[in-house]
Amino acid sequence: MKISSRLQIGLVAGILIAIGLGLTLYKKIELGFPLLPGQRQAVWTLESKVSFKPIGGPIEISLALPDPQAGWVVLDDHFASSGFNFSVQELQGDRRARWTRQSLERTTTLHYKLEVYRSDIYDLGGSAVPDIVLPELTQDRLAAMEGMVALLREQSSGSESFTALLLQQLVREQMDQDAAFLFGSREESKLAVVMDVLAFAGIPSQTVKGIFLEDGRRRQKMDTLIEIYDGDRWHLFDPGNAQPGLPENFFVWQRGAKSVLDVVGGESSQLEFAIVKNTLPIKTVLFMEQQVKERLLLDFSIYSLPVEQQGVFKGLLLIPVGALVVVLLRILVGIRTSGTFMPILIALAFIQTTLLTGLVIFLMVVGVGLWIRFYLTYLNLLLVARITAVVIVVILLMAALSIISYKLGFDQLLTVTFLPTIILAWTIERMSILWEEEGGHEVLIQGGGSLFAAILAYLLMSVDLVEHLTFNFPELMISLLGVVLLLGKYTGYRLVELYRFRDLGRPDE
Repeated sequence: MKISSRLQIGLVAGILIAIGLGLTLYKKIELGFPLLPGQRQAVWTLESKVSFKPIGGPIEISLALPDPQAGWVVLDDHFASSGFNFSVQELQGDRRARWTRQSLERTTTLHYKLEVYRSDIYDLGGSAVPDIVLPELTQDRLAAMEGMVALLREQSSGSESFTALLLQQLVREQMDQDAAFLFGSREESKLAVVMDVLAFAGIPSQTVKGIFLEDGRRRQKMDTLIEIYDGDRWHLFDPGNAQPGLPENFFVWQRGAKSVLDVVGGESSQLEFAIVKNTLPIKTVLFMEQQVKERLLLDFSIYSLPVEQQGVFKGLLLIPVGALVVVLLRILVGIRTSGTFMPILIALAFIQTTLLTGLVIFLMVVGVGLWIRFYLTYLNLLLVARITAVVIVVILLMAALSIISYKLGFDQLLTVTFLPTIILAWTIERMSILWEEEGGHEVLIQGGGSLFAAILAYLLMSVDLVEHLTFNFPELMISLLGVVLLLGKYTGYRLVELYRFRDLGRPDE
């Protein structure tokens, strides 16, 4: 007996929905994954990547490992050392990872991953006070150094205010004459000049290396803070903005002048970090890391991917949610949109730009783009050339909007770069063709429907619960696929059609 397509769709959709819900319940009951985002501790996953190019001969890589400091708690860490002899050593109270190999022919990347979370204690604590080593200066630099130190001492009341005034020279548009000479005539970094000035002034100081934690960052470099000792306690400063104190999102990797990475037998070495913020409770993360080799499901979860890919999937897993909104609006409600994927991508852009700013940017770019597209119509260009011209114009508009907004102080409009350029170009092209064939009324209907769908998708995708479920329970996408298959067989009336034919349902008067 031949099974009808409707029954096949029903069976397939039911199986998919059951599989997705079953896997979700398994992770909730057996593995302890929380269904609600409120049951969580913010846990950061950091993955460091050490890349280098071998130059021949034996290879030895040494990486400083972080100790829990400034209120950060390390849950667990993992090393990737395929083909290398690996060990963790204690050297003068510091933990360092050591990779060795006799020879290597190609560029290689080594990985170190750890999970950390923030406790309520932010103080760095004590540290051995380093010896002050006076810098070696030429006669002209010595004179400039003496003048600058004398001026800062006159304006300050102690070591802390001295350092604050010194760092303000870095962020000031116009430096003092001595400061401009010291910071502008040296080949080394400005940070090295700051350390020399502190040493010349007799202030014990050292660097604090670490990472600013921002969700989804990839290829992030290590940053450096400065701390000084006033004879009683340590004071921390951010040389980037001259602000005192430890930033809340700064993870301390190492204190002191020791090197973080040493490479023997290689060149062009780099240390980069990928960061992602997880929403699992601490006990769940601990359980997951302890059982990762025993639990088959966890072995194939999002958390088993490299951190860089985890950050990418946090955004990708929201796309099916936006697609469901578009499917519901088009099939059940009957709202017409300019394409299927344009509202989803615009909704993703709104997540980066905020809703109001994204709407303003979108309307400005599309409005000016349509005006330019109408001019290109009179030139009778071929389709490919015309689309390419529109893409170039859209990029120029976005660049001009960014420059003008920056000059006027509207920093929010700088997020114009998050709008999908190709989608904007195709939207302008489709709307212009639609205007020529159907008129401006149809353009307003489809353009308004697209923005309405994008706004609803944005509102749903930006809910914490939705983001939590899609990332921690990607199995729900299987159930979502089943729901979409069921919607694909819907042949009933849409809401706009019920309103359109409302008079037919009334009894004759």
